[in-house]
Amino acid sequence: MASSFDGSAYGEAFGVVLAKSRLNPLDGGDANEAAKPGLEGLSLDSAFKGEPVLDEDMASACISAVWLYHNFLDESHTLSQQIDTPTGSFWHGIMHRREPDFSNSKYWFQKVNDHETFPAISKAVSRIATGKGAEAAVLTNSPWDPFGFVDLCEAGLNGNSALDEICRTVQQIEWEILFDYSYKKAIGK
Repeated sequence: MASSFDGSAYGEAFGVVLAKSRLNPLDGGDANEAAKPGLEGLSLDSAFKGEPVLDEDMASACISAVWLYHNFLDESHTLSQQIDTPTGSFWHGIMHRREPDFSNSKYWFQKVNDHETFPAISKAVSRIATGKGAEAAVLTNSPWDPFGFVDLCEAGLNGNSALDEICRTVQQIEWEILFDYSYKKAIGK
């Protein structure tokens, strides 16, 4: 499934670190060292240059997200654990799911409750999950079930290659929708 996500839509600094599309592994993967200089240069001022930051927590969530996008889980974790909002908990839960620390991931998803992005994620994921087998049926649930998705990712990491492939795609969709949401909340759009 080709993504329509365009990193350049989020300003120059994010555009640089999001220029190359990535379909990350379900686990932590290898850190993308080539992206590290650009990531290290991100601050609330530089990342949102030209845009007023109206919600610093959501702006920090965006920075945490791009560290996660490039498989720097420790750096992402340091930022997301300081964001005491449902969105911060969502990014925190994704990071722990990728460690993989599934029980800790579920702990953080309990703090998310019913996130505003769940309908969009559910709708986008349902389109690609239909017909992918009984195990993937949890992906067609509405609203979005982050706990069921944690379980699918665990199964994918434990050798179910069909689930690995679909979960990586779903993970990317989840990341894109949550990043877009975080960015728009950060600048008040």
